[in-house]
Amino acid sequence: MANHDEENNENIYDYSKRGQWLRAAVLGANDGLISTASIMMGVGAVKQDVKAMILTGFAGLVAGACSMAIGEYVSVYSQLDIEIAQMKRKKNCLDGGGGAEEEEKAKEELPNPVQAAAASAFAFSVGAMVPLLGAFFVRDYKVRVGVLVVVVTLALGFFGWLGAFLGKAPLLKASFRVLVGGWVAMAITFGLTKLIGSSLM
Repeated sequence: MANHDEENNENIYDYSKRGQWLRAAVLGANDGLISTASIMMGVGAVKQDVKAMILTGFAGLVAGACSMAIGEYVSVYSQLDIEIAQMKRKKNCLDGGGGAEEEEKAKEELPNPVQAAAASAFAFSVGAMVPLLGAFFVRDYKVRVGVLVVVVTLALGFFGWLGAFLGKAPLLKASFRVLVGGWVAMAITFGLTKLIGSSLM
């Protein structure tokens, strides 16, 4: 009975520890996928040239990856400062320095801003590459837009399923939520760009 309880505790601990990197990876990939696909759809609403769509998508990949990296770095560094300050306050409260071993252990578990930034940028780039590769080899405009929607739909479903599977959350609900969010983002970007583009031309 005791062993069974220990196994359950280990499983709970693993999933909670997994949450931080899982959030950054899945959200980063989803952001890269949705934002790049939406930008490409927006450009496709007013320009049928494949070069314009690909170049805009690539610019979105680079800008988004840099933005994700900087945002994650600043966020995690702020968290790091708070945790270090808390450790110092705790150390000052301890009598006779008896918490030295505990302090060393806590330092090893502190978040790494550089790793977090790199992971976010990489995850965003992976997601952003999906629509770029999907549209890169298709010259016909209508076929390209159709392929883009299909490829992004499959990727959204997969990312939603993967995040739910690794986090032990409901699979269908998570996949559907991500899927609908991606469709709405692409539709709004396409529609508004088409509307503004038509009024300017």
